Amino acid sequence: MTRFAESLQEGLRGRYTVERELGEGGMAVVFLAKDERHDRHVALKALRPELASEIGAERFLREIKIAAGLTHPHILPLFDSGEAGDFLFYVMPNMEGKSLRERIDSDRQLPLEDALRITQEVASALDYAHRHGVVHRDIKPENILLHEGAALVADFGIGKAASSAGGSITQTGIAVGTPAYMSPEQSTGEQEIDGRSDLYSLGCVLFEMLTGEQPYTGPTAQAVIAKRFISPVPHVKVVRDVPDELDMAVTRSLARTPVDRYTTAAEFAAALRQVQSGTSTPPGIPSVDKSAPDKKSIAVLPLVNRSADPENEYFSDGMTEEIINVLGKVPGIQVASRTSSFAFKGKDVDVREIGEKLGVGSVLEGSVRKVGTRIRITTQLTDVTNGYNLWNETYDRQLEDVFAVQDEISRAIVDALKVQLVGDTKSLVVPTTENLEAYNLYLKGRFFYYRFTEADLKRGIDFFEQALAKDPKYAKAHAGIADCWSFLADDWVVPDEAYPKAKAAAMRALDLEPSLSEAFTALGRVLAWYEWDFVGAERELGKAVQLNPNSAEAHFVNGSTLPCVGKLEDAIGEMRAALVLDPLSPLYSRWLGRYLLFSGDWDGALEQSRKTLEIDANYYQAFLDIGAAYLGKGDPDRALDWYRRAQSLGSSVRSYDAHLVRVLAGLGQPDEAHAIMERLEQESQEHYLRAEVLAMGHAALGEFDRAFACLDEALNARSAGLIYVHLDPSYEPLRSDPRLGEIAKKIGVK
Repeated sequence: MTRFAESLQEGLRGRYTVERELGEGGMAVVFLAKDERHDRHVALKALRPELASEIGAERFLREIKIAAGLTHPHILPLFDSGEAGDFLFYVMPNMEGKSLRERIDSDRQLPLEDALRITQEVASALDYAHRHGVVHRDIKPENILLHEGAALVADFGIGKAASSAGGSITQTGIAVGTPAYMSPEQSTGEQEIDGRSDLYSLGCVLFEMLTGEQPYTGPTAQAVIAKRFISPVPHVKVVRDVPDELDMAVTRSLARTPVDRYTTAAEFAAALRQVQSGTSTPPGIPSVDKSAPDKKSIAVLPLVNRSADPENEYFSDGMTEEIINVLGKVPGIQVASRTSSFAFKGKDVDVREIGEKLGVGSVLEGSVRKVGTRIRITTQLTDVTNGYNLWNETYDRQLEDVFAVQDEISRAIVDALKVQLVGDTKSLVVPTTENLEAYNLYLKGRFFYYRFTEADLKRGIDFFEQALAKDPKYAKAHAGIADCWSFLADDWVVPDEAYPKAKAAAMRALDLEPSLSEAFTALGRVLAWYEWDFVGAERELGKAVQLNPNSAEAHFVNGSTLPCVGKLEDAIGEMRAALVLDPLSPLYSRWLGRYLLFSGDWDGALEQSRKTLEIDANYYQAFLDIGAAYLGKGDPDRALDWYRRAQSLGSSVRSYDAHLVRVLAGLGQPDEAHAIMERLEQESQEHYLRAEVLAMGHAALGEFDRAFACLDEALNARSAGLIYVHLDPSYEPLRSDPRLGEIAKKIGVK
């Protein structure tokens, strides 16, 4: 063992045992180590003492803490970090497989499909990190690991910590970044670099994967950097025959100035997908006929909050949603749902690209400025096929005229799209309350509802209740309360507490406004998920769809009832319909993948679940579904990897750790499996956990009596997860036990 390793081991004694060196770089040395607490092998990376001294422990640990908060399927997670004597270190999983550097050294030129896939996966990781304010600063093949065929980006955080100690070269002469992949602005020592610097580095990596050589070479690091400023940007086609579009994409990523590169990693990935598939529609989004989008289809982008107070964002978001809802009820117009439109919030994306992604012919953009009781709304409608302006207008009004403004905007759009209105068309917008304060509080409630966390859903209820204190007959506020309680149920609140409140609110909303589509949807949700009245649910949800055919949520909830009455294929079709209306919804995409799981289509479920992660890289249920699909395919090792990834996400639900037990039991690791179940059983005594999920773990361990006891608990609580007990492969160990059939009969599923 080297003196470096011996000194490090002395500082780590009792925590980690250093076994051997795995590799080294300019800034750090990486060791294979034994994590004594968790009895597992890890990769432990220690900064060289001279760099550690220059950075300082406080700065290093601060930057590493930020990086540790990044949870993404293509980012290597951080387990631990700290000080060990004179050393600063951080700990990562010891990944099987090899680095991209090893793959390039072995194959020289990678197959086109592999190079594009790896680049898109790294770009996905970078886009996520950049949106969270983290720039990597050292993207290179050595920091891209290949595990189970997927790319994982390592070493987030270390580049920022080192660069903050002195630009691209520290005072001790250690380079931050690697000359062969370093962007021009980083090589000159600029402190305030952004994500476009990482895109340059990724472009260099893609160039090397395609050609087998780096874009710029030279005898010294200084010579390589100098070529970036004086030599022409190289072309892949000079070395290898690739599509012109790919050559142009790589060249653009290698532009000398950041402004000439792709704006975001997501944009770079989209360009590569276009090369790969011949279409710019990203995976996970239903294909549309790009040559002829429906002229009578529209996406209403989030109106930008131009008010001095950023807290007025709830008002601009609420105005956007109101316009979406109004247009959605106009026969003859197809309107992109809220989730898909809001996916572009705060992003600088060309309207033509938005049209292609959402399959619409026009896009409405605009802004809202609210000052006291006055509002100014500017709007612009654009034809996505040619970028021409169809209509624009500015409205200066008093706040009390807000419903009239919504009506004017909606009518102007209808006229511009040349849609013929039928029936009584005196007003498209009917004021939902005469109390402006109640309306403001309602918009705040919707703002927090759409965040879908326990705390925000409860805040939403609070605002809706405040609105009702101002106007007790405000039907939409009652419907908002119904929505919030429905989503709090099962995962956060006992069903017996949440669903009755949701139903009471929905019924009150319908008493006040019998044609309120969202109230019928909320009522149908309770009937299906809690009361198990599937016939009644279909009836109420049919009314919701009839009142608002563009409601993706109504199609989704309707689809959720169909597997309960033996119509799984119809449910899959209804989920696809919801995705057409709302192609960027991870919820709908996830449930389509889940129903494919129920049908035994493991490969289809894998494909759809991966599409869900392209929409939202942290959608933990998709990780669970991928794990379940690999279990179905007989690959428990991959299943375990995906379940552990799900477990590491901050958005995960603890009771779902029972899914891990299914894999551990199959892999012959009963100790950890039993430990998980003991912990979950203890937690279930302290607060509500979904008993039907715990039943899955007990079933996997062969503890059938305890599994059925849990199912009985779930039955008594009327937990929504039980409505798929006859289809979910997690209950497979119980299929031959007649008690499972008795439970299915009590629920009424077929």
